[in-house]
Amino acid sequence: MRTANEGAARRVLMIAGFLLIAANLRVALTSIGPLVETIRGDLHLTAGEAGFIGTLPLLTFAAVSPQVPRLTRRFGTDQMLWAALATLAAGIVARSLPVTGLLWVGTVLLGAAIAVGNVLMPSLIKRDFPDRVSAVTGVYTAVIGIMASVAAGVAVPLAGTLPGGWRTSLGCWAGLVLVGLAVWTPQITRQRGAAPAEPTKTATPWRSLLAWECAAFMALSACGFYTVQSWYSSILQSHGTSETTAGWLLFAYQFVGVIMSIVMPFVLARLRDQRGVAFVSALIAVSGYLGLLFLPDLAVLWVLLTGIGAGGVFFLALAFFSLRAEDPRSSAALSGMGQSVGYLVAAFGPVLFGYLHDVTGDWRVPLAVLAGLTGVHALIGLRAGRDAHVQV
Repeated sequence: MRTANEGAARRVLMIAGFLLIAANLRVALTSIGPLVETIRGDLHLTAGEAGFIGTLPLLTFAAVSPQVPRLTRRFGTDQMLWAALATLAAGIVARSLPVTGLLWVGTVLLGAAIAVGNVLMPSLIKRDFPDRVSAVTGVYTAVIGIMASVAAGVAVPLAGTLPGGWRTSLGCWAGLVLVGLAVWTPQITRQRGAAPAEPTKTATPWRSLLAWECAAFMALSACGFYTVQSWYSSILQSHGTSETTAGWLLFAYQFVGVIMSIVMPFVLARLRDQRGVAFVSALIAVSGYLGLLFLPDLAVLWVLLTGIGAGGVFFLALAFFSLRAEDPRSSAALSGMGQSVGYLVAAFGPVLFGYLHDVTGDWRVPLAVLAGLTGVHALIGLRAGRDAHVQV
């Protein structure tokens, strides 16, 4: 009975730690967006420097993600996640200290830490919940979305209330990371003394067509998400929507994405593969972009449709790293590759979108290009969603 109780307690701690890691994977990123103009004025940053605050984590994701599977094979999944949480706390604190250079150092540290979590969470799901991949991925993405929205929503009020202003508003999230670190600590002894032999296979997902299809699906999912986050408010305001209403519509876009994370596992449970739902989700997003292009007066409808489609493809992009992998090791390798490619593309997506606006003088061409890319996204979903596996 004692052994059963200990096993149950360990399981509870593992699930709590899993949820806390998910909760921490976006708050450090979304909490800074509403404060960028305040930070820019306080630190006398140029517009380009201020914009780079949002781009630097994505570039860090792209650089660090491919290295994570190799480090994980050496140190272990649980240990790497613990180290990621510790690094994340250090990065959040460093970014909030009154030393300008530490803003950039802290951003790189937290970006590296989040990259580790991004890569290893699908592998962890494959390892610990092999029969419930879709359901657990739904919980994972829902927690990410909820906490990302909360962090963005309270950033400005906290800056106006807490002593230290924006620095304290950003730094306070280190407390949530420390809670996650404490809860996850028992996991680092999970397999100590019983480590499996090092695999001898040398294949990599970079040589797999299916892996590239999953990576391309992730790239277009991330590109669409970060482009909408960066520019949708500006597009809506250009059609007469107030700043406040545009902000609430962007919140609605995120909230609908959270709902899709909850709904999608029930949808997938009835399907043999994910091709159809990937194709349809991307087409729903296309309809939202085209609707805003041709009938901007119905902005509420188009934002909701875009949120439904984007929420669906974002869920699938993460789920594919588990569903398309033969085993946890392959999942980590596939996730590392996919997220490296995905976030590299995502880093340049908003920049290209803004450049097209500057060149053409309005939002019609950028929206048309985004709709076209999302149409390609739908076609790639027909390939990435088929019932096949990557093994490395």
